[in-house]
Amino acid sequence: MPTINPYINFNGNAEEAFNFYKSVFGGEFGKIVRFKDIASAEFPVPEKEANKIMQITLPIGPTLLMANDVPEMMGPVSENENRSKIAVRAESQEEAEKIFKGLSAGGTVEMPMDQSPWGSSFAILRDKYGIEWTVEFDPKVTLS
Repeated sequence: MPTINPYINFNGNAEEAFNFYKSVFGGEFGKIVRFKDIASAEFPVPEKEANKIMQITLPIGPTLLMANDVPEMMGPVSENENRSKIAVRAESQEEAEKIFKGLSAGGTVEMPMDQSPWGSSFAILRDKYGIEWTVEFDPKVTLS
């Protein structure tokens, strides 16, 4: 069965916000990936974006609170739109593809299902109701 986790976009202060959330909920960060960690010839990262958060997770009960900083080249995050998305973590590649196909029907694919720079199968879409979703399968992560 897939899991669903809240995912928040920030304008460069994801780390600050997550240190606050950690002070409220407790626990330890499950993952912190900075843009410099995934930089390559195919994915160059400007120096001013290098230390920004590409992905951060904080386990809260059985779910993950997830977030990233939106690079300046993509424009500022509007408080009223594109602030958050729903992240679905599938148990298998087949389940990820089925969920992606179902959610994207009548919607807009923003990033097709493909191998991510961090090693999982990953996609971003906006469903026909305008809700943004990420769908991911990471063979290194076991869901329970």
